[in-house]
Amino acid sequence: MQKVIFLVDMNAFFISCEMTRNPSLVGKPSAVAGDPKNRSGIILAANYEARSFGVKTTMVIHEALKLCPNLHLVPPDHPFYESKSKQVIAILSNYSPIVEQNSIDEAWLDMTGTEGLFGTPLESAKKIMNEIKDSLGLWCSIGISENKFLSKMASELKKPMGITELWKHDVPTKLWPLPIKAMYGIGKKTADKLNLLGIQTIGELAKCDRKQLTKTFGKYGDELYLHANGHDTSLIEPHCAGEMKSIGRSTTLPEDINDIEKAKLILLKLTDDIGMTARKYGKRARTVQITLKYSDFKVVTRQKTISPTFATNDIYQAGCALLEQNWNKFRPVRLIGISISGFDEDNAMDQLSLFDFCEDICVDNIKNDKLERIDKAIDKIRTKHGINKISRASLINKKGSNSKSYIERI
Repeated sequence: MQKVIFLVDMNAFFISCEMTRNPSLVGKPSAVAGDPKNRSGIILAANYEARSFGVKTTMVIHEALKLCPNLHLVPPDHPFYESKSKQVIAILSNYSPIVEQNSIDEAWLDMTGTEGLFGTPLESAKKIMNEIKDSLGLWCSIGISENKFLSKMASELKKPMGITELWKHDVPTKLWPLPIKAMYGIGKKTADKLNLLGIQTIGELAKCDRKQLTKTFGKYGDELYLHANGHDTSLIEPHCAGEMKSIGRSTTLPEDINDIEKAKLILLKLTDDIGMTARKYGKRARTVQITLKYSDFKVVTRQKTISPTFATNDIYQAGCALLEQNWNKFRPVRLIGISISGFDEDNAMDQLSLFDFCEDICVDNIKNDKLERIDKAIDKIRTKHGINKISRASLINKKGSNSKSYIERI
């Protein structure tokens, strides 16, 4: 099975975080800077409006203001950015337990074998990008490849909000024409040394004498040669599966709705996806939470405790109960989300007494076991043949129904 590695790179992360809590910055040239009041220090992050004026990261403030006199400067708030970064990682962990954070604003994911859950690499990348945008209001670019180096290079090729595939067979056409300074891991000094050797492009580096590179740069020279040829054997150092604290999905609707039955169909589709992920990693949840964002952008969250389960029906029924309790047909909804948490291994198992083993519990256990077996059979078919090969009856478009248009966009 071919490896599938993603590199998720948050676009203009610091200033994008600021724009989520200060919408007045949106659409205006803005930057996070060292000391805006005294107009000293450097630019830490600039939005794309500011970049269009030539404002760049690490540029001193007075130079940035010469290029863009109307630049809005914001003091850095690193605890806030760390909090947002953790939220991004939490979303990524819902798609793969093998996540390596490379910095505060980027991370690698091993997505190998997840096609049955999330579709093709391109489809799953779109889901990740849209969930981060819809849930956190942040933009990202995603590189897709079979190793860490190529996925990192791919993520740099299209920004902002770009998804780029760069497989080994693409290296001669997509990677080799790039200037040597564009290669991940090569700084200015190394680029200058390579230029002195007559190496101007990544392609020229890939075709040069490997022994000469090793002689000039040591072990690092051999790594440069391998990377230029698209080879990278470094492993993703993952967060443990046990660190997965929640599994959630949400979707922004193509139009606001006030029909609870349509909302339930959407909730079922989201829950179906959550259930598959939970079963894949053996995560039985004790808490179900729904999120509703209204047309006025106000957000409410509601949750309830359930018996530990990863059965889709159990999660869905709890979500529906919360939906019914909190639905207001006079407040149109534009986003629906559902998540599970409080996984069973995080809690001490409740001690049962002899009197707990009553007939009702036995009946419930038999019913739950049957539902879980059905879910696992569905999961097996989807993993082998694809996510769309089998679906729940409620999600199949019925004659005269217009519900499909909502489901297909999730």
